[in-house]
Amino acid sequence: MIKKYKDLLDKKDLSEVDSDTGLIIDFEERRQKDKVILIPSESICPKAVREALGSRFTNIYAEGYPALRMNQGEEKELLDFEYQLSYYRRYGNRRFYKGCEYADFIESLARRRIAKCFATDRTRAEDIFVNIQPLSGAAANNSVYEAFCEPRDTIMGMALTVGGHLTHGSKFNRSGKRYDIVSYGVDSKTERLNYERIEKLALRYKPKMLIAGYTSYPWAPDWRRFREIADKCGALLFADIAHPAGLVIAGFYPTPIGYADVITFTTHKTICGPRAAVILTTDREKAKKIESSVFPGEQGGPHVNKFAAIAVAFKIAQTRQYRHLQKRIVENCKVLASALQNEGLKLAYGGTNTHLLVIDLRKIKGRNGYPLKGEPAARILDLAGIVTNKNTIPGDEATTLASGIRLGTPWVTQREFGVLEMKKLAKVIAAILTNIKPFSYIGLTGEIPRGKIDFEILQRAKEDVRKIIEDIR
Repeated sequence: MIKKYKDLLDKKDLSEVDSDTGLIIDFEERRQKDKVILIPSESICPKAVREALGSRFTNIYAEGYPALRMNQGEEKELLDFEYQLSYYRRYGNRRFYKGCEYADFIESLARRRIAKCFATDRTRAEDIFVNIQPLSGAAANNSVYEAFCEPRDTIMGMALTVGGHLTHGSKFNRSGKRYDIVSYGVDSKTERLNYERIEKLALRYKPKMLIAGYTSYPWAPDWRRFREIADKCGALLFADIAHPAGLVIAGFYPTPIGYADVITFTTHKTICGPRAAVILTTDREKAKKIESSVFPGEQGGPHVNKFAAIAVAFKIAQTRQYRHLQKRIVENCKVLASALQNEGLKLAYGGTNTHLLVIDLRKIKGRNGYPLKGEPAARILDLAGIVTNKNTIPGDEATTLASGIRLGTPWVTQREFGVLEMKKLAKVIAAILTNIKPFSYIGLTGEIPRGKIDFEILQRAKEDVRKIIEDIR
């Protein structure tokens, strides 16, 4: 019996153990190959990263942190295994479990590589303190709040409906329930950040924390201006760069390093790594508060297998190929934005200089004047093979009736889509959206937006998408 179980552990693959799960995974692999994915918060995780993610580090617990000495010195010294293990055998470490000596190496290596990637001419890698233990972006943000704020403190961030994140104070999220939230938006005419108005709001409410960083606002912020506002009102400046972190590393998005007191980001968007999150600071005392806020404050055992995957992802992030990819991501998005506008579609916020854009659907109306909404638009695009998501835009009041759809270029750029493909996609997207006949009906929960499209138009669009993909292959 024991031998049979050992065979299950070491010899049998997924198809033998659970063919149903294997089949569903195969379906998902096929979906990702056969569709054009324009979700800006998704990217393709490289094979080497996925290999590390599935390593035997999955098997262990490692509550606590690596030895402090492993966060100092050169990477070469860290990887002197005999030297480091001699210290481990003599002094132990800061973990609550034994058997974590190699977890210390992999977590420290990932930290070093991240610090190196975010170092600037003004800020050395050794002056950047890195925490990679948060289980998600939301957990990272919650840990920042817990480290620096008390319940009912005032926190100021961008409103969810115009580009902020759920964890920046939405009433449906823990952040909105636990703290007093003041939200800023965009100028009603330009749909861009108005720093004078943000400053006036900050000086009026004196927030404990000022948040900059967005999920659907497509323009890079002025970090220096945010720093000035934070200093004037006495706030801690919190930069959430979950979306553009990869662009920051490659130099195609302004870095908050040197301006923000604390920075968070996820590693599965433009970083193109595993699903994980990171917290950065350049202040040693703040780093200590963050450490204890993450563990034991927010969570218990970290996912050590993700440390390995993060280490690989940030090895890749140091390459010229990675920098070229990030450059192409931004270029493709600008081309797509321009092409969509040339097709007669309106962009919320007036355009983009990052990896994402949002289409304003309100001018597309049915016979009764009812405007197209994001949910039916995204559904019909998905039927044609183009994957997007609905998104609120300035003027919207409810996410269920969002008037926009959000597009991003990380995934398609990784698949080597270029200028020609962006222009072809813009034509297909415009042909679909402008031929949808929007309507709504009243359901049990209120107004439900829907849309219809002629079968022939949809079939033509599906064929166009299929051909774009086949030409790339």
